[in-house]
Amino acid sequence: MNWSMIWQLFVQTLDASTPLLLAATGEIIGESAGIANIGLEGIMLISAFMAVYADSAFANPLLGVLAGLATGLLLGVVHGYISAYMKGNQIVTGTGVNLFAAGFVAYSIIAFFHVAGYYTIDLSLTVPKIYGVSPISISSLIIAVLAYYLLFKTQIGLAIRACGENPEAADSVGVRVELVQTLASSIAGLLTGLAGAFLSIDWNASITKQMSAGRGFIALATVNFANWNPLLGIAGSFLFGFFWVLGEWIKNIGWLKQLIPVDLFNTIPYLATLVVVAGLIGKSRPPKYVGVPYKRE
Repeated sequence: MNWSMIWQLFVQTLDASTPLLLAATGEIIGESAGIANIGLEGIMLISAFMAVYADSAFANPLLGVLAGLATGLLLGVVHGYISAYMKGNQIVTGTGVNLFAAGFVAYSIIAFFHVAGYYTIDLSLTVPKIYGVSPISISSLIIAVLAYYLLFKTQIGLAIRACGENPEAADSVGVRVELVQTLASSIAGLLTGLAGAFLSIDWNASITKQMSAGRGFIALATVNFANWNPLLGIAGSFLFGFFWVLGEWIKNIGWLKQLIPVDLFNTIPYLATLVVVAGLIGKSRPPKYVGVPYKRE
């Protein structure tokens, strides 16, 4: 294997890991504050569509990225408000987002682009690369490092983690628990929205009704793998990204394609996720009050 192939493998792995890392980093922040969001899959999918729509409408990839960010932020705020202030069931809210996304995107592709299930944008409307690497991929690494610093090296991070570990104690020292939780959920939505924009107007130059393809759930598994540490989230996302690339490379081996159905290769990253998560059962510890609405006595 020459250096060109090694660089190609690295870039492809980085691309595959980027949406996972962005969504997982956001979810680590959200869950550290006590807000679980299983709707990452739906947020990613809706944001991917809105990014393509804005990009196509204004012929500007920057506006497409901003549309994806805004969509994710809005959904994160809504989920945070329902969870923190209305004391709603976080699993039900996240499931609702996933179900809504599946119908909304499938219908909207037909309604706005007049094609069924799949719409491609011109390559000139994709996010420009830097030496073949997406600036969003580079940003995802920087964001993960900053998230680690925020959570474990600052007073703000201490307040966020206190809301997930012991919200009553945090409240007793003046931390506005509901506000912190809503802001943390908003950050999770924002980063997942960026992940969606990356998928559609950067990596794939298209939108499909199944664009997220389970990546939101793999991001949730990455959170568990990372034990709620953004730096370990980088390793986890790269691991799962590598298995995705491995599956794609194996598909190009002629004699294997004749022996094994192509669809079976597509299961490689998901099987890897199951194996890794199963191996971590009982070894990682989530924030004590994640998913539990805080109610004052």
